[in-house]
Amino acid sequence: MKPSRKLAIAAGSLLLTLTPLAQAKEFINVLTGGTSGVYYPVGVAMSQLYGKALPDAKVSVQSTKASAENLNLLQTGRGEIAFTLADAAADAWKGDAEAGFPQPLKKLRAVASIYPNYIQIVASSESGIKTLADLKGKRISVGAPKSGTELNARTILKAAGLSYKDFAKVEFLPFGESVELMKNRQLDATLQSAGLGVASIRDLSNALKVNFVAVPADIVARIGDPAYQAVHIPAKTYDDQPAALPTVAINNLLVTHDKVPGEVVYMMTKQLFANLPVLANAHAAIKAFNPANALKGLPMPLHPGAEKYYREAGLLK
Repeated sequence: MKPSRKLAIAAGSLLLTLTPLAQAKEFINVLTGGTSGVYYPVGVAMSQLYGKALPDAKVSVQSTKASAENLNLLQTGRGEIAFTLADAAADAWKGDAEAGFPQPLKKLRAVASIYPNYIQIVASSESGIKTLADLKGKRISVGAPKSGTELNARTILKAAGLSYKDFAKVEFLPFGESVELMKNRQLDATLQSAGLGVASIRDLSNALKVNFVAVPADIVARIGDPAYQAVHIPAKTYDDQPAALPTVAINNLLVTHDKVPGEVVYMMTKQLFANLPVLANAHAAIKAFNPANALKGLPMPLHPGAEKYYREAGLLK
């Protein structure tokens, strides 16, 4: 066989090999959290924006147990962008077995720091719980196991001198299920780490007379982690909450992984910044997102696609 014919056959074989890849459909799976939290409705809104920006892509939204599950799914390539709490992301990057990360998740890449989660501890008025100390001996839900909420719960309760052994009952449930148990008088309190105005707590405060439990600044200081900041929940955020309430906030992040193409991450980052009013309509928590803070407190490297957007937007020199 002539050399030129051999080259032609080889080139043809290579073309056959590459063509399916060139025509492969782009998949974007948005990893969120429970349907009664903030991550899910915002994730749905983001997916709709992505679908318009990349009409040939297959875009989906997955309800999950939130932070820890999302980060582990990203590491294995089973999602393209995910919501997580900053402290969980830091634990994943360094590898903290107790937090649900036996090995460091080094494929993770940051997209943006978005809005703060507020620790919101709500008790039924009939339980008599008004302070953190009053929680001792009561029945509480601390979020889905190994979720960002549950990791926050452990940290805050420890700073307050409490452990799970101090409660009559501890449930590890998503927000909506926790609220249903409280409505049925099967729980006394729920700790939820979420944006302000979260649907589950609005639902609870509409259904029952409740007390909102403060996390004082001295407790926050005992945590000793800069990811945890002393803040206040503004007065009248919920029914039965007439005054501003001291608590703690932790930033939420959007995270991807290193195998997601740069142009896809660039698009996702750009859609985030270009459509903040749309995302705020999905949930008011997004109103707390300050683009100037998008690069603050990221515990892992930026994805190159996100970095490209920030440089174009003048947010990164």
